[in-house]
Amino acid sequence: MRLLNKVIMVCALLALAVPNAFAVQKLTADIVVVGGGLSGLSAALTAVRSGASVIVFEKLPGLGGAGNYPEGSTGVGTRMQAKAGYNVTVQQVFDAAIDFHHWRANAAVLKELLANSGKTIDDIEDMGVEFKGIKTMFPEEKSLHIWHCYKNNGASVVRAMQKEIYAKGGRIFLETPVTKLMTDKSGRVTGVYATDTAYGEKYEATAKGGVIIATGGFPTNKNMLKDYVSDSSGEGMLEPIFLRGPMLDGRNGDGINMAKNAGAGLAGMQAVAGNAPYLFDKVNPLIRQFNGADSLKQTRTALSQPFLWVNQTGDRFYNESQGSSFTNVYNAMTSNGGVMYSIFDESMKQKMITSGPLTPFNAIVVVGQKMTELDHGIENGIKQGYAFKADTLDELAKKIGVDANHLKASVSNVNKFAANKKDTEWGRKPEHLFAFQDQGPYYALKGIRAFFLTLGGVKINTEFQALSTHGQPVKGLYVTGQDMGGLYDSSYDLLVEGSASGFALTSGRLAAQNIIKNELGR
Repeated sequence: MRLLNKVIMVCALLALAVPNAFAVQKLTADIVVVGGGLSGLSAALTAVRSGASVIVFEKLPGLGGAGNYPEGSTGVGTRMQAKAGYNVTVQQVFDAAIDFHHWRANAAVLKELLANSGKTIDDIEDMGVEFKGIKTMFPEEKSLHIWHCYKNNGASVVRAMQKEIYAKGGRIFLETPVTKLMTDKSGRVTGVYATDTAYGEKYEATAKGGVIIATGGFPTNKNMLKDYVSDSSGEGMLEPIFLRGPMLDGRNGDGINMAKNAGAGLAGMQAVAGNAPYLFDKVNPLIRQFNGADSLKQTRTALSQPFLWVNQTGDRFYNESQGSSFTNVYNAMTSNGGVMYSIFDESMKQKMITSGPLTPFNAIVVVGQKMTELDHGIENGIKQGYAFKADTLDELAKKIGVDANHLKASVSNVNKFAANKKDTEWGRKPEHLFAFQDQGPYYALKGIRAFFLTLGGVKINTEFQALSTHGQPVKGLYVTGQDMGGLYDSSYDLLVEGSASGFALTSGRLAAQNIIKNELGR
């Protein structure tokens, strides 16, 4: 008994001698940033460059999140554009963007972002980030020439910002999600509560100037997608939309929900950055069709080739020559139940193997690149249920579940168009018209829709303050990146190339500047 008492006494003394690892740690900074992606890091960098103190809370073990992957960002009026002889103006880009959205967007914020996007790109270049140059997915006469592509994707921007933030005294807490916003009696947001998920440390961080929400939207939150995005859950959708995102993804809508709980209104929650088509691969994450085995990448390329696309009834529904315009494909598929089948015969398959694709799959498999692993990819697809092979069109129709007569009529029409070198139905390019053979085998690949960003979020003004449902500022709360709402009507504007990452970087910078000027008076 004496020994037990001694042990208890020693343990008690040790507990007094060691600080409580789970005691709430109280922190203070001029600006507190929730999220360490492109917009959050841009805000933090702006703060430390201005002499303001900043704390960044990031829920994941590393920084950047989905911001590590963009190929490039929007910039208008950059040094690179001037050097290349591109004289596009903010007004020209704004006119194109607002026309795309039919003016069902926050025009003032959209113009503010475009007007400040050039400085964003120039600043990134000044940090030593290398660029490939100004690229485009459009014909020269259609392009706005605003897509500034990085040599090493967004990850190079993340690394450069992170390095300077640390060097200038910024504090970054990894694996420490914010759980709640701190408010005073008047409803002003004054800070955040956060918890270190690795060690259990709890923090109360007070923000003298303001809190910036930069958590990347809600693409991983299935309940929010069901509630807000009709593209996924609407009547008549045979398949939902699937997320093409990083393997480790923390974009679960927590920032938007915290802002809503603090009194902010929401806008544009129905819109996503759709991307299609993708193979209906239930084994591999969709991102593997970008960075996986050659057989998988080549099979995905075959899915979008301009031979014959049919919907759930076996009818053509789209101009297959435009298969690389992924937002248009997504929208067309959404209007046809969310599923498509790409049909080709043995001769078409051999053409892809020996001569390469007719249309590119981004820069992953380009026109003329031999698809020598396609047979292997189709074999894997048959095993996994997204590829089909049959000796007759009737048999193929049965396997994919479409009306055989409709499928055969679609093939017959394509054969007529190929003979005349003119597609009178959907306007496919003459060089993409090929007749089907009379005998099999025939192939089908099942395509589904994906998305890589949610586009809705918190209502904001041109200073990036969160607004209530009635348009009044939620004091002390600012919102950036994919947590901003109301910038898109129904889909991503592909013509404003690189807008998501560009707007993220620019909004982070402007939000921090506004806090420093208006809240801190510096």
